Amino acid sequence: MSPIFKFRPPGGFTLIELAVVILLIGITLLIALPRLPITPLTDPTKTTSRWIILKINSLKERSVREQKQYTLHVGFSANHLWVTHEAMSEEEKQQAEEKAFKLPGDLKLVDVEYPDGESLSAGRADIMFYKKGYSDRAMLHIDDGRKNISFQIEPFLSKVKYYEGYVSFKG
Repeated sequence: MSPIFKFRPPGGFTLIELAVVILLIGITLLIALPRLPITPLTDPTKTTSRWIILKINSLKERSVREQKQYTLHVGFSANHLWVTHEAMSEEEKQQAEEKAFKLPGDLKLVDVEYPDGESLSAGRADIMFYKKGYSDRAMLHIDDGRKNISFQIEPFLSKVKYYEGYVSFKG
């Protein structure tokens, strides 16, 4: 006669088996990761483009929500961008400029073009965001060393148009 209950070992993996598998995966990653291209994650052009697009969208929303007039300042000499609003004191505005977003790498602010034909490429250009939800119409141009990039800011659209190349209001 055979016994009614047969002995079966418990299912699953032992702690040692799991540790060996995790160790092998870790060694594989240690060897493979340095060979993977990481530039898309740290590309200065993409980082700057994201910052500009998100900041402009945010300023349009914040100006309506907080009922404040915001200004995006473009500083050509220091190659940086910063934001102020009408209720800030001069000291707060100075602190905002000190904490400005500095363009990384070889990126360079080229100019800010307005639809009336005025184009500023030195000193400081300002793009206003008004309490009613609209903004100045402007074209911001950046050079990344290989090509130009253009950002078109429309008064009544929340999205910023991104163009590879130098795009002008003139055509």
